[in-house]
Amino acid sequence: MRTTLTAIIGVVLFAALTVAQNKTMPSGEWRSLFDGKTTNGWRGFRQTTMPDGWKAVDGALTRVAPATDIVTVDQFGDFEVTIEWNLPPKANTGIFYRVTEDDEVMWHAAPEYQVIDNAYPEPLKNVQLAGANYDLHPPSRDATRPIGSWNQTRILVNGSHVEHWLNGVKVVEYELWSDDWEQRVKVSKFKDYPRYGRAKRGHIGIQDHGDRVAYRNIKIREFK
Repeated sequence: MRTTLTAIIGVVLFAALTVAQNKTMPSGEWRSLFDGKTTNGWRGFRQTTMPDGWKAVDGALTRVAPATDIVTVDQFGDFEVTIEWNLPPKANTGIFYRVTEDDEVMWHAAPEYQVIDNAYPEPLKNVQLAGANYDLHPPSRDATRPIGSWNQTRILVNGSHVEHWLNGVKVVEYELWSDDWEQRVKVSKFKDYPRYGRAKRGHIGIQDHGDRVAYRNIKIREFK
């Protein structure tokens, strides 16, 4: 009897664990957001075409000249996206998710995964370091590779739950619209933007912050 009960408990616990894992793991198929040869699938923020300052260079989506922020043509709700990025020294940019185009600039409404050289010439707050949820949640540690190397970002967005990963390390985890999140927004640079972080669906965005930056192996899969 005891053996049977133990076996039943084991089955129940395994099932519960499987359900819990399925809540945080996308079930859709991976698809590429960049073919390595063209800028198809991308356009300028609040534009219908791709700015000339963004090019496909050596298999990477690269900001080569003054342009503007760019977004995917498609929109996504709950998803996992992975992207590799490479920066020169002192560069600063960001990856945005659930981007809407109701405001004049992308960062007024969309959360940002910070992409930056942590040895930036200006002093950085911990909420401005690579991997941070910009100006709200600092990374748990510096998981960057040396500047000039390719770093891998993974962003998981499922309902209100968001995770930032950097080179295989989960560096940020938070819940949109929670009491903690609301309090952080109130004391951040986003406090005067009522649309900030409210969208449940939107584009993937890449910022033009004035520096050369390259992205490759951009893939996404959606929750079903």
